[in-house]
Amino acid sequence: ALCFQPDASPGYCWPFPGPRREVLIRLPAQIQPVAITLQHGSKPASPLGTVGSVPRDFSVYGLDEEGKDKTLLGTFTDATQQEATLSFPLWLQENGTPRAFRLLQLNIEGSWGRPGHTCIYRVQVQGHMA
Repeated sequence: ALCFQPDASPGYCWPFPGPRREVLIRLPAQIQPVAITLQHGSKPASPLGTVGSVPRDFSVYGLDEEGKDKTLLGTFTDATQQEATLSFPLWLQENGTPRAFRLLQLNIEGSWGRPGHTCIYRVQVQGHMA
């Protein structure tokens, strides 16, 4: 299923019920991920002037080809609520060796308090080809 659309205008988000969700991201090739960028609604763009549906806490994992073995690449909190687009650096190495992945798992673990749903507009992965 396609979760994200190219339009990031208010209302064109991927809403999901509650504050938690896991999203599997299949990349076109093996990459060494260096950062993940999340785009969500901003207070000025919100018709209600609130951002309670914005993800607050999330983690990113790299998965092996079968999707069984997970490597934690980072755990984050969006503490600002002000910026609609934020990038977060990912851990590059395991035991001193850079890892490459074709599958990433984004775990949204909490939002800024809207109990009914959470919204994400766009997810981008930055990295180096392996």
